[in-house]
Amino acid sequence: MKREDIKTFGGLKKSGYQSKSIKEELRQNLLEKIRKNEPAFEGIHGYENTVIPELERAILSRHNINLLGLRGQAKTRLARMMVNLLDEWMPVVKGSEINDDPFHPISRFAKELIAVKGDDTPIDWVHREERFFEKLATPDVTVADIIGDVDPIKAANLKLSYADDRVIHFGMIPRANRSIFVINELPDLQARIQVALFNILQEGDIQIRGFKLRLPLDMQFVFTANPEDYTNRGSIVTPLKDRIGSQILTHYPLNLETAKAITKQEAKLDEQQVEMVHVPELAKDLLEQISFEARDNEYIDARSGISARLSITAYENLLSTAERRAIKNGEDKTLLRFGDFLGVIPSITGKIELVYEGEQEGSAAVAQQLIGEAVKTLFPKLFPKIEKLTKEGDEDPYAEIVEWFFSESGFELLDETTDEEYKQALDSIPALDRLINKYQPKTADKDRYFLKEFVLWGLVEYKKLNKYRFAEGVQFKDIYGSYISGL
Repeated sequence: MKREDIKTFGGLKKSGYQSKSIKEELRQNLLEKIRKNEPAFEGIHGYENTVIPELERAILSRHNINLLGLRGQAKTRLARMMVNLLDEWMPVVKGSEINDDPFHPISRFAKELIAVKGDDTPIDWVHREERFFEKLATPDVTVADIIGDVDPIKAANLKLSYADDRVIHFGMIPRANRSIFVINELPDLQARIQVALFNILQEGDIQIRGFKLRLPLDMQFVFTANPEDYTNRGSIVTPLKDRIGSQILTHYPLNLETAKAITKQEAKLDEQQVEMVHVPELAKDLLEQISFEARDNEYIDARSGISARLSITAYENLLSTAERRAIKNGEDKTLLRFGDFLGVIPSITGKIELVYEGEQEGSAAVAQQLIGEAVKTLFPKLFPKIEKLTKEGDEDPYAEIVEWFFSESGFELLDETTDEEYKQALDSIPALDRLINKYQPKTADKDRYFLKEFVLWGLVEYKKLNKYRFAEGVQFKDIYGSYISGL
């Protein structure tokens, strides 16, 4: 019998439908995916051997779950993806406010309806996408919001006494019966509200005002929390933590490849941007390395976390910077330049929490420092390490480049210059080509110019060259040449 044809409780019975709890439903569907070797949480990168196995074990154990981690670690996304483990359609008693199971009705409305109509009780079908409820915990959330309260308007309309349980207006949790209910940032919920969750998690019942009401709710709770909230804004009360079956620690990407996969998947890019701007792989590595540097930077409060959204928005800004320049110059295609990274600074400054010393430096200065630190980290992976002091007779692979700048008065790369002018400027330094031919000979032609600029920025970070930022671009100079020529 097709689902569309089942419109009554009697038809549901004849179809052979088996009622089961939501936790059992999640468990059975997850087991089926494991047997078929299908991913249960597709599109989540970097958690394959850490978070996802723990989450699957918690689901198989029928636990309520707390996802504990810093911001931007896909906690809410993991919770939302659990919806895919539900059955596609769920039968409910038609007209029920709390998704009553026809086989196990819990509300007064459903019980009375089934008692009167029996097998003729009308049935509705709820899609799994409608079985996900989410609440951001804020200090102003009340017990009435999430559990319920007496509704005087309902009492007046139905001409009922306040002693009648039909005057109750159910809150978010009862209305999410037989569904996944997510409370984000649980520590922000006032302690007295957290206490109201005790019985729901342990016994599955709720208490509203003075009513002797027992509703054995069928719920899958998922909580998210930031460990820093335990000391900053609030805490999870100990008895509530005790009632949460599994606490799972999330984390940031452990390597550049994982971080790049996340950024590529999440960045909202126009197809025109992708076709117009050529982005070398080194540029993508550099972008992700900025986030890695930020997580260890002394000026940034590491406890607040560096969200994966930093890299995502920075990548969007990076391509937009190159796209804007190309359009202004009337070009259909352009190469990404190192100078375009100055366009990602607004994406960084809004996503880092500075300590006192960082505030003194200024967020823009710290962002530029992060770009420089990323260059210093990646540089030795491509070229010989730059030593502060070289012994007499030792070969210095960068001496020829530094000498070129010593003899030149100044070398400028303008922000808005055309691709042709940009290439001509970098081609005017033959020593750069020789260095790349020696140490990175397999570099594609399209990537050579970004690599040339990367070398110059690397020499600046290692104090072999000076860099001056002015309104229209960047000037590179020999570190001593300008002083000597002045003398």
